[in-house]
Amino acid sequence: MKLEFVPLLQVQRDLYRLPRGMERFRAYLKTMIDPETNDLKLPLSAMNPMAKDHAPALLDRYLAFDADGVSARAVAEAGSRLSNVVGEFKVTLLIVDDAMGGWTNRYSSEMVARSGSKPLLKRGWITGALWTSETPSAQAAREEALTAIYRAAYIQQHGFAATLREIMAQEGYAMAMAGCSKPSLDDDEIEYTREVIAPNLDSKDYPIIITSLFGDVAAASLGYAPPGLGERAGFALALSDALNR
Repeated sequence: MKLEFVPLLQVQRDLYRLPRGMERFRAYLKTMIDPETNDLKLPLSAMNPMAKDHAPALLDRYLAFDADGVSARAVAEAGSRLSNVVGEFKVTLLIVDDAMGGWTNRYSSEMVARSGSKPLLKRGWITGALWTSETPSAQAAREEALTAIYRAAYIQQHGFAATLREIMAQEGYAMAMAGCSKPSLDDDEIEYTREVIAPNLDSKDYPIIITSLFGDVAAASLGYAPPGLGERAGFALALSDALNR
């Protein structure tokens, strides 16, 4: 894979300097959309242009420890490891607002991101999500950039995942290759999760897939039947199995 990191955290911060309202929204659209083609110029669709002060405050913290620089070095590292994978992509990080209501449901939005965006990949973009509900760190920026890259590499080699089994294989690989250590469960919880999930591994049913991966809290927030699983239990199992392989 040929990878190029495109720093967009400052671009997002500059948009938040504008008053919250139509002036900012128009600037957001102008920044995101190519006026000649009306197609995507920058992949900012996951950004909340109307976010309140918590979003720019978070961006300030990421910019303070040069999250873009950290991610750029991680992208260069990944590119050298993935030289045998076909594809040419630009990689960037986006602030996604899941902290203060209304704009997005964290679980459904993260599910979309983890499934791999066909429109963005087709346009040559790989995006990592930095969530406003989470504590910023250089490690978080690095892991998110790498996870997004290895997810795209897996999709390039295996196609888009459709079943729970395929998504777990994809995400386990991406998280393991990115050096993630979380989410994690103890051995007994891993085996319990494996038993609960086993009958549904070949399911393509969205409620089954998302609740198996994210657990009962996600099920409650989306109005689905709870599977009896802890927070991100399916992802913890996927990462554990990938690391053991």
